[in-house]
Amino acid sequence: MTTRARAPWWVFAALAFGMLLSIGPFVWMLLGAFKTNADLIRVTPTLLPERWTLDNFSRLFSEGQVGRYVLNSTAITVVVTLANLLFCSMAGYALGKLRFLGDRVLTGVVLATLMVPGSVTLIPLFVLMSTLGLVNSYAAVTVPFFAGAFGVFLMRQSMQSVPDDIVNAARIDGAGEWTIFSRIVMPQLKPALAALAVFEFLSTWNNFLWPLVVLNDQERFTLPVAVAMFAIGEYTTDYGLLMAGSVVLIAPVIVLFVALQRYFVPAIALPAHFRTLRNRN
Repeated sequence: MTTRARAPWWVFAALAFGMLLSIGPFVWMLLGAFKTNADLIRVTPTLLPERWTLDNFSRLFSEGQVGRYVLNSTAITVVVTLANLLFCSMAGYALGKLRFLGDRVLTGVVLATLMVPGSVTLIPLFVLMSTLGLVNSYAAVTVPFFAGAFGVFLMRQSMQSVPDDIVNAARIDGAGEWTIFSRIVMPQLKPALAALAVFEFLSTWNNFLWPLVVLNDQERFTLPVAVAMFAIGEYTTDYGLLMAGSVVLIAPVIVLFVALQRYFVPAIALPAHFRTLRNRN
């Protein structure tokens, strides 16, 4: 029986320091949501509120129409996430399991788009939405993000992990490509799909710049835009309202991460798993 070597103390100290750096801002935000503005702007800041209050949350839900913005963000995020799961998986299957003229070139183009910052495409994308008459509509904040380069690349790599023998055997048995894709390949990629769903949910739910640019009607605002509009005034900032809005904004993200956390490691280890199966066979 082999015994595991114990890591030195400085490794634990470094990990603990990194953990404090990571969760420190979240703890400050959570405690700040229960502080008064006087506590938040005082010269000598304190971690714990001197007087605990729910006034920030009450003002947020009574004056800010948070329910409307939560519904907008939820609908947009769900639509974009589901679309990415479908279209990125289909594109990943085509690039990973089908051979056609220019497939390697197309894969290179997908990889090249990962290196382009989103701010570079902001103006051309807005011009395109304006030309199509989609400005200030839900379609403008959903359709351009139905299939992302990262999702296509992630699913392509996962598709390549599936043994070709399984796919070829299904073709010999007379199964069509859609049957192979939906009934044979996709059930084996649940960890990758869960990881993609989490990534797309986070990026869409937290998206601030594009909805701010393309949406003009206040009733169509997403939650990040609405929180910024209500908390940040022309001359002053309501830090208490901003902290409370941030807590409401981040709560669904934490819940989703905790619920699907067990899928991240399998999604990363999926290629090695299939390589092991291939070697055994």
